[in-house]
Amino acid sequence: MSLNLPVRNFVWFAAIVFMVSGSAESSFGQAKTAEQASAKSAKAQTAKKDGDFGQFMRIRKDDRKRPVALETSITRYVGTNASGKPILVDLIGVVHVGEQGYYEALNEQFKQYDATLYELVAPEGTRIPKGGRIEEGGGNPIAALQMGMKSMLELEFQLEHIDYTVENLVHADMSPEEFFDSMSNNEESVGRMMLNSIGSSMAMQNKGKSAEMGLVMSLFSSDRTKSLRRTMAQQMEDIEGGMAIFRGKDGSTIIEHRNAKAMEVLKREIDAGKTRLSIFYGAGHLPDMQKRLLEDFQLKRAGRTWLTAWDLEIKKSSSEKGSE
Repeated sequence: MSLNLPVRNFVWFAAIVFMVSGSAESSFGQAKTAEQASAKSAKAQTAKKDGDFGQFMRIRKDDRKRPVALETSITRYVGTNASGKPILVDLIGVVHVGEQGYYEALNEQFKQYDATLYELVAPEGTRIPKGGRIEEGGGNPIAALQMGMKSMLELEFQLEHIDYTVENLVHADMSPEEFFDSMSNNEESVGRMMLNSIGSSMAMQNKGKSAEMGLVMSLFSSDRTKSLRRTMAQQMEDIEGGMAIFRGKDGSTIIEHRNAKAMEVLKREIDAGKTRLSIFYGAGHLPDMQKRLLEDFQLKRAGRTWLTAWDLEIKKSSSEKGSE
């Protein structure tokens, strides 16, 4: 028996959310973290409200307006520490499944910092072993979603290729206990989010049908994998409207409260004398993090570069030239 449309919308939406804002986790994490099926993110279109620096993920297009790449940003902020010494902080957005070369480029990027703060809901000080210690059938639904997307899109999983063992990578996220205490205190629950999602999906059925049609059309494409990537990437650009359903009484644990913890670690590292730092988190976290850097740390934006996470270019056979 097939899922009805609201439930299918929820599953589709959850997969997108955890690509950009969920903890990059596997069954390496504690079993409790399987319950973090809540999420909130700000969509890339907030760039229009905050100049170009409000965008942390984009689809790059060619001169014929065809998608060629899903990209994430490295945005730089500069200022001074309490002693007046110059500091810089880079916000490095990530999607949790991507091209192997994407993660290799990130590993190279991390070498230039005194400290790179990373996300993972796990006990304080957790350091992920090489390869992420992925366990098949570990029973973690978030890991299952991420691994399922890896297979469907023919991409790689973040934990398998990012080297978290290097000395300058610093764990900067909640412990499982902090995470679930925050959810409880903030009156968040997975069941309530599911109900809200199903209810709100009734008002977005046309969009849900459009996404489903994109998936169906992808199955008949000459390059099925790239077509599926395009459909997913386009949905990832427009997730803010539905994210409000994941808010508790005071923001969201998955975004704002975890971001607050990361900023505590950032302040600790700056106070320890480090001057070149980065924060490596899902791209969905970065609009709120930018606000905190500008307001709480009094930093100023100083530039941005882009990395290709997914190749979206569909190669045409000779018989298909001239059509899309």
